Amino acid sequence: QVQLVESGGGLVQAGGSLRLSCSASGRTFSRYDMGWFRQAPGKMREFVALITRLATTTNYADIVKGRFTISRDNLKNTTYLQMNSLKPEDTAVYYCAAKSGIRLTTDMREYDYWGQGTQVTVSS
Repeated sequence: QVQLVESGGGLVQAGGSLRLSCSASGRTFSRYDMGWFRQAPGKMREFVALITRLATTTNYADIVKGRFTISRDNLKNTTYLQMNSLKPEDTAVYYCAAKSGIRLTTDMREYDYWGQGTQVTVSS
C-alpha cells in the first residue's frame, strides 16, 4: 500500500496562485509516476498533469499548460503542483495519484493509489 496525502488547497482570487503538495509513504517514492487529477462539481474527474519517477518527463492537460507546473522531490517523498493564473473554472477537488508499472499514461484508471483530495476554490 501507498498512502498519499494532499495539502495546500484553499480559497484564492482569480489570477492568484496556489501550490499543492502530495506526500507519500509506504513504498519507495521514486518507483512511481505521479499524477494530478481534479474533479469539479457536475464534471467527471480529469487529468491535470503527470511526472515520471525520475522527473525525466512531464505532461499537462491543454487547459492548464503554461499555467501549472508539476515537480517532485524524491528525497522528501513529495510531488507538487504549482498553479498560477488561476481561473474560476479551475475550482475543483484536486487529487494526487501514484502509478506503478512502466507505461506512461494520463488515464486515471491506470493509477494504483489515490489521495483523499484537497479543495481548490477560485473566486471571480
